[in-house]
Amino acid sequence: MARYTDSVCRLCRAEGEKLFLKGDRCFTPKCAVEKRSYPPGLHGRQGQFRRKESDYGNQLREKQKVRRLYGVFERQFRRYFQEAQRQKGLTGVNLLTILESRLDNVVYRLGLASSRPQARQLVSHGHFEVNGRKTNISSFIVSEGDVISVRESSRKTTYFKDVAKSLDEGRVPGWLSLNVAELSGRVVSKPSREHIDVTLNEQLIVEYYSR
Repeated sequence: MARYTDSVCRLCRAEGEKLFLKGDRCFTPKCAVEKRSYPPGLHGRQGQFRRKESDYGNQLREKQKVRRLYGVFERQFRRYFQEAQRQKGLTGVNLLTILESRLDNVVYRLGLASSRPQARQLVSHGHFEVNGRKTNISSFIVSEGDVISVRESSRKTTYFKDVAKSLDEGRVPGWLSLNVAELSGRVVSKPSREHIDVTLNEQLIVEYYSR
C-alpha cells in the first residue's frame, strides 16, 4: 500500500469529523470540516443522504478512522491488532493503548508537535532521544518509565525555541509528565481508555477483524 499523498483534509471530511491532521489549522475557521461538512468527491453533497450503513460498513469505517487518526498502514495496523489479542484484557482497549504508546503519538501528546503527521516527521528527522539514545523510528513503542527528550542539538533550532514558549503541562494527559525546561517528557504509566480522548467505538474494530 502506497503512502497517502492527497489532502489530509479529505480524510476528515470522509469521516465527517476532525481528525486533527493539520495541527493548529484544525482549530480555525479555515478547517475544511468547518467549511464543507459533506464528504469529498463529485457526489459528496448527495452522499449526505445516502442509505444507512450496514454493520460491516460501520466496522470498516471505524477501522479506517483509527488508521487515519494515528497514520498507520493496514498491514501494520493488523499486526497491532494481533498483538492486542495476545495481551490480557479487552482487545479494543489494548489496541488503543499500543497506538497511543507509539513515539510519534507521545511527541504529539506532549505538545512538542501540533499534529501526529508533524510529530512523525520530527521523529524521522532524528530530533528526539528515548532514554538518552537517538531514536528516529516513529512506530517505536515506549514503556513505563521511558524518558523522551528533544536532542541537545535540536533545542537550538527556531522551531523548538518557539515550541518551548507555548508548552503547557496542564494539557498533557495523565499518563505522561512534561518537563518544559528540559523539553522532555516521561511515561508515568500505560495509557488507559480514560486517557484516550478519541471519539470512536473500538469494539467495532474488534468485530471487523473477528468476522
